[in-house]
Amino acid sequence: MQQNIVIAQVLKPQGVRGEVKVKPLLDDIADIKRIPRVTIAGKEYKVLSARCDASFAYLGLAGVADRDAAELLRGKEVEAAREDVPAPAEGRAFIVDVIGCTVCTEEGEPLGKVTNVLPAKTDIFVMEREGREWMFPAADGVIVEIDVERGAVTVEKKRFGEVAVLQGSEA
Repeated sequence: MQQNIVIAQVLKPQGVRGEVKVKPLLDDIADIKRIPRVTIAGKEYKVLSARCDASFAYLGLAGVADRDAAELLRGKEVEAAREDVPAPAEGRAFIVDVIGCTVCTEEGEPLGKVTNVLPAKTDIFVMEREGREWMFPAADGVIVEIDVERGAVTVEKKRFGEVAVLQGSEA
C-alpha cells in the first residue's frame, strides 16, 4: 500500500502571511485539522494552523512565511502520511487503494481494472477493459462493495450497464 495519501490540492495563497487555500479530498473536510504534517512537491511541512469553511481549508505551514512562498505551492498536491490521515468510514476507501482493483459483477464476472477515480460530488471511476477506457459513477446501486483487501470493486451488472460510458464513443 502507498504510504502517502493525497489529501488536498493547493488552490492559491490566502492573505499575505503565507497561508494557502486548499481543496480537501477527504470525506470530512474538518479531518484536515487533525493532520500534523504534510508533504507538498516532495518537501515536508509542519502544519502550524488549519481552519475550514464549507468547501475549503486554509493551512499555515512552517517555512511558508509570506504570499510569495505560498504562491510557489499553487496547483500542487498536498499529501500526508497514511498513519496521520483519519481512516475512511466503513464502506469507504482511499482512492489510491482502489486504483488497480478488479471491477467485477456480483456473479464474479471480471469487467476490467480501475485506473483512476475522479473526485466529484459523486466520484467517477475510470476502468480499462481490453485497451478501452470506461467511466462510471459511484452512484447508489452501481457499486455494491469495495474490498481493497481482495482488490475488488463489485458492481450491480444491470445498473452498471445503464450508467457506464465508453470513452471516445459517439453512442
